[in-house]
Amino acid sequence: METQDAIIIEAGEALPEICGTNDENLSVLEDVLATRIFSRGNELVLETADRGVREIAKRLVLELQDYTRSGRALTPELIRAVHASLAGGDAENMRLLKDVVIHAPGSYGRIFPRGLAQARCIQVMRSADMSFSIGPAGTGKTFLAVACALEEVLARRKRKLILTRPVVEAGESLGFLPGDLAQKLNPYLRPLYDAMEAIIPQENAARMQENGVIEIAPLAYMRGRSLRNCVVILDEAQNTTKQQMKMFLTRLGEDARIIVTGDITQIDLPRGTASGLIHAMEILKGIPEIRFTFFKASDVVRHPLVRKIINAYETEKE
Repeated sequence: METQDAIIIEAGEALPEICGTNDENLSVLEDVLATRIFSRGNELVLETADRGVREIAKRLVLELQDYTRSGRALTPELIRAVHASLAGGDAENMRLLKDVVIHAPGSYGRIFPRGLAQARCIQVMRSADMSFSIGPAGTGKTFLAVACALEEVLARRKRKLILTRPVVEAGESLGFLPGDLAQKLNPYLRPLYDAMEAIIPQENAARMQENGVIEIAPLAYMRGRSLRNCVVILDEAQNTTKQQMKMFLTRLGEDARIIVTGDITQIDLPRGTASGLIHAMEILKGIPEIRFTFFKASDVVRHPLVRKIINAYETEKE
């Protein structure tokens, strides 16, 4: 027979955060704990006779309260990650989730990982001179790369941030767009601007571009350069050819860092052209200084529908 056990939330303002919008987080708690939960006053009531579940639930709620006190938003991905780490007794994962924080001077505020995959990704981007972040749309690859790079530049640990993409058209031709080359490229590079402007004020980003601290350029402009004391991000790397990827990776200069992001399920190269990202994954995996982070559909943090769409397409391929 099921019994009821209540967890008292001492800080009353934490309860709405723990429950989430429209009780979204409460549903996640019910799912990971496999028991019905409802809120009553400043309490969460569990309907279970399992002492182990009750103990994990109490520890989980205490951890989530700590997160809310630090001003951190609770997301379903974070709740699942904290629960998995607690249930598995994984102290390293708990430390990662709590301690990995991006804080770029002059930014809108601290940026916290929204799950364990993002925490590991941030750790790798910070520690490796060359890292690859690979996974489906909506997992935060580009945003985290830009955030980590801006943190380095704004803290004056690196002198410059270079953002680049291969110019490959997703079924449309840039030639039909109005304007000169810069104006044609601007919409294509817009996701990189969006990521920057979500982290620092637009006027700051514009001033840094004017001063040459931030440079945004198509991949073809990288040829012949030696990139020193900077962070270089190659976004949408699945659309590079093998030759382009080799050219880009060999630009790495003294005290520089390269971050490569891409989604190998969305390749826009002409039929028969091999992806430089897939090729690099295969031939560079044996070099210990080069680190890889892989995201799955379950790591999507955009709209919940995006995860379902990705799963639907993956199921169709099978």
